Amino acid sequence: MTAALISWGKGRRAAAAIGAVSLGLVTLSACEKPTALATVTVGSTTVTAEATPGCDGNGEDLSRKEVAACLTKKGGKTITVHPGEQVRVGVDPEVAKSGWVVFGGGPVMREPSKQTYRSFDADTLFMQQNPQTGQTSYTKDVTLQVAEIGTGQGPKTMWHFTLKQKD
Repeated sequence: MTAALISWGKGRRAAAAIGAVSLGLVTLSACEKPTALATVTVGSTTVTAEATPGCDGNGEDLSRKEVAACLTKKGGKTITVHPGEQVRVGVDPEVAKSGWVVFGGGPVMREPSKQTYRSFDADTLFMQQNPQTGQTSYTKDVTLQVAEIGTGQGPKTMWHFTLKQKD
């Protein structure tokens, strides 16, 4: 009788262990790979965002149509910037391996960066140049776009942030 109770207890423990392993595997298979993050820091304020919806190619280059839509998107998380401050932009190491660029009121970087973060003068980010007249003007807010470089002609992922200039 005692032997039957001992083997029954072992069976319950084995069933519980199998159930726990099965539940763990189901949970892991339901997880998606997290999207890469981009971070903008001004002074002691930091905002972090996942890729802008519709602007994540999941490791593949975005189509021309997706790129066109992403370039016209506004918004994202907002951060306030005082004139003359440094704006620091950071990306995940995997994004840095691919290379990345930043656009403010216009292009800000001459070539893609392979570093995990870069600093920019706020005044440069708010500067806009009229393509027809060549005149430079400044705007009160700007959509800062961070783009991971793809293997082809376009980006793989884009993040959007709003920078508001504080007087």
